[in-house]
Amino acid sequence: MPETDHDLIQACRKGEARAWERMLEKYERLVYSVGLKTGLTVEDAADITQVTFTILMQSLEDLRADTRLAPWLATVARRHAWRIMAKRRREPVGHVADVAESPQIAEKSTNPFETWERIEWLRMGLEKLDERCRKLLQSLYFEAEQPSYAEVAEQFDMPVGSVGPTRARCLEKLKTFMTEAVTI
Repeated sequence: MPETDHDLIQACRKGEARAWERMLEKYERLVYSVGLKTGLTVEDAADITQVTFTILMQSLEDLRADTRLAPWLATVARRHAWRIMAKRRREPVGHVADVAESPQIAEKSTNPFETWERIEWLRMGLEKLDERCRKLLQSLYFEAEQPSYAEVAEQFDMPVGSVGPTRARCLEKLKTFMTEAVTI
């Protein structure tokens, strides 16, 4: 499967579905994080992600051969995030309670590529885990709605009292893999 941006773009232009899937796998979290880092809601970040990849799909034929997708996608996403923020500034602010429950503000970062690097580092660590650990951690930390331990226990066919210790072991394995990746 193509790995360079150039190869991915070429394969997507040819209509190869797996190339498009790989592009999404490779860059979806980067694009999604742009919306969150600008302080928008999870829903807005998801909308920005969808719009950004739609624009990418429409722009595939126009991209230059040397286009680096990460900066290109981040720029498109950032522009859409700014548009949403500008629109929100023009809207009247409602009741104080509404403001308190407004978008979850993610920790601000001055460098979105640093965030992307961290996400890629985490993704690589997760890929090294066995399937059960990977799925458990994804369920506990990456689902839109955080499941209860009872729901996780049912999903993974384990006693509720085993979820915490299993989670801890899986996190320890992940930490080991990620530490190894840094020392390489």
